[in-house]
Amino acid sequence: MTSPIVKTVIFTILVPGTVAVVLPRAIGTDASAPTLYSSIGFLPMVLGVALYLWCAWDFATAEQGTPAPIDAPKRLVVRGLYRFVRNPMYVGVLTVLFSESIVFRSRRILTYAIVVFVFFNLFVMLYKGASAQAQVRRVI
Repeated sequence: MTSPIVKTVIFTILVPGTVAVVLPRAIGTDASAPTLYSSIGFLPMVLGVALYLWCAWDFATAEQGTPAPIDAPKRLVVRGLYRFVRNPMYVGVLTVLFSESIVFRSRRILTYAIVVFVFFNLFVMLYKGASAQAQVRRVI
């Protein structure tokens, strides 16, 4: 059996790594080199990465699951940032994307970040909302 930490690292490289690094790099053909002023976007970018990593660590160590929907923790995660925000990993990834659009002054990356925001919202409402309703029905 593979450790939740190993599975979380693999998931992080494949999914958020693709969403926040590979695709913006491919899409951002209008990107330009950071200037002194646009470099201010590096601060929220680092914070977004830290936010994601903190939450992934909580998933893997405390609740023995991964961020992947197919291998989610068996219990609801309510520690760390999950005490305040239901989907802080999404917030972290979106912070990275919006920061990339600032740092590289790219409208294409900004548009992509907005599309990812809409997708995350739809995913939460449709997939996670349906699973939450099913859990409530089991309790009742």
